[in-house]
Amino acid sequence: MKITSLHPWDVSPAEAEAIQQRLREKVSLKTDFAQVRTVAGVDVSVKDDIARAAVVVLDYPDLTPVDQSTAEQPVQFPYIPGLLAFREGPVVLKALEKLATEPDLFIFDAQGLAHPRRMGLATHIGLIIDRPSIGCAKSRLCGTHHEPGPERGAYTYLRDGNEIIGAVLRSRSKVQPVYVSIGHKVDLETAINYVLNCCRGYRLPETTRWAHKVAGGEKIKTQGTQLSFF
Repeated sequence: MKITSLHPWDVSPAEAEAIQQRLREKVSLKTDFAQVRTVAGVDVSVKDDIARAAVVVLDYPDLTPVDQSTAEQPVQFPYIPGLLAFREGPVVLKALEKLATEPDLFIFDAQGLAHPRRMGLATHIGLIIDRPSIGCAKSRLCGTHHEPGPERGAYTYLRDGNEIIGAVLRSRSKVQPVYVSIGHKVDLETAINYVLNCCRGYRLPETTRWAHKVAGGEKIKTQGTQLSFF
């Protein structure tokens, strides 16, 4: 997978914010793919100051795991809301470097444009790898919204002032919604559709559920050309 170095990671919080402001101008808000055969989930867990990133690739639309990779390293950046990418980004890139396949689409358990500087982890990493990416978060970081309808598929827009920065999507009837936003190279309506299509009876998409299992240390078997265990 092509990974382009866009900036150093060993920076101060003020420098990190300046990098986010600079990178936001590079984000593409248009869908830049015709067909999706594989979709990857990305998740990070942190325990005792060790970050563990997991990437699990699923075939689409069946959503069967076909590839996976993990990476671990000590956390180097403090926990500061809005600067998650500088805490988790390096270990995510390390996991991506190990991936044998190149997914058509990435869904991150994180924010995309639904971020004060429009540069959540999904957008930040999407830019670095230059691949279509979506943020699907469990909670709101910024913005305001009306409550979506109670049925699966209902959504309302998440707004910051007059700007639409994401959508609040009911991924399962009568459960708490998820927060979907553009990462890179995808429009919002397409992002909503793919997240919903990846939800199979649970609040969270299968991409997130599988990546969360692997990030937490669970062993899984992939169904690709090679069986992979860890």
